Amino acid sequence: MTKTWTAWCLALLAAAVITASPAHAGVGLAELPGQQGDGPVTVFYPAQEADQPVQRGPFALQLAWQGTPVPGNGRLVVVSHGSGGSPWVHTDLARALVQAGFVVALPEHAGDNYKDHSTPGPESWKRRPAEVSRAVDAVAQDARLGPLLALDKVGVFGGSAGGHTALVFAGGQWSPARFKQHCEAHLAEDFSSCVGFTTRLHGNWLDGIKKAVAITIIRHRFGDETLYAHTDPRVAATVSVVPFAADFDMGSLATPRIALGLITAGKDVNQIPRFHSSAVLAACQDRCTHIADLQDGSHGIMLSPMPPLDRMNDRTRELLGDPPGFDRSVLPQVDASTVAFFAKHLQPLKPATPSQRP
Repeated sequence: MTKTWTAWCLALLAAAVITASPAHAGVGLAELPGQQGDGPVTVFYPAQEADQPVQRGPFALQLAWQGTPVPGNGRLVVVSHGSGGSPWVHTDLARALVQAGFVVALPEHAGDNYKDHSTPGPESWKRRPAEVSRAVDAVAQDARLGPLLALDKVGVFGGSAGGHTALVFAGGQWSPARFKQHCEAHLAEDFSSCVGFTTRLHGNWLDGIKKAVAITIIRHRFGDETLYAHTDPRVAATVSVVPFAADFDMGSLATPRIALGLITAGKDVNQIPRFHSSAVLAACQDRCTHIADLQDGSHGIMLSPMPPLDRMNDRTRELLGDPPGFDRSVLPQVDASTVAFFAKHLQPLKPATPSQRP
């Protein structure tokens, strides 16, 4: 089966799921307290009330704030945001999922979100999978949303650092030492992956200083050879978008333990595909699903809506902005294919009563 045929079949399935999903007026929005000291969990869900204008930072959205939840398809998808990310850049995907009946939860990853940039990279990657699992717990314990869900089959979606998290749920094992080894071998080629958005190489005399400082810090901080992993038996399907993946033992991803979908971007200059997404695809081959391959897209394909360009500095625009000629109108189709992937593997059902929930 070709990738094009697979994408077409997923799109047809998405259309069928949305058509068959329970009717509701709007996309509800609520914020739940996190578990064990975690930050808030933002939740999108089928709501009784119609959408109204909602402003969140620079984003003008249409949502039903604190709307009354109504039964959907009984399934939950957790979205793991990228480094320094927020819930709002995943609103379009959340809407597509809610329209198909899903509830969507977004934990705030400690030390690596839009309010707190203190510990991105491997320190955050160690915490993120457990934060996702606790977000499932937070939704399960909510008096309004918990009774509408069956949590034996949960989905996880993530982009960039969140894509790293998604790969962990698929059975991926990684180590800080592998991160260090990758950066020692490919620092100049994959500088943004190793250093982040803070600086770029510009082909001048300062590049040598930047690389020397970067590799010194990386060698000092990331020598831990422990293979990190996380298992949550409730998670049955995961989608990874433009992930950081060079620190994984690719053998651990050769046969994913659950359904694994990947979305890639050919012009990603933040996570160079040959070191990251392409390496994962080479490892899992036909044992994972290549949901979409946007050859003209950049790292920013995971963001929809995109933050206003005037809120980005030059470095961020270079790394996240759309390359010339990229057409964002393809992203709703990617969202539809993602919805179809989760519909196929999570087997949506009628809402469960509390006694039916695991």
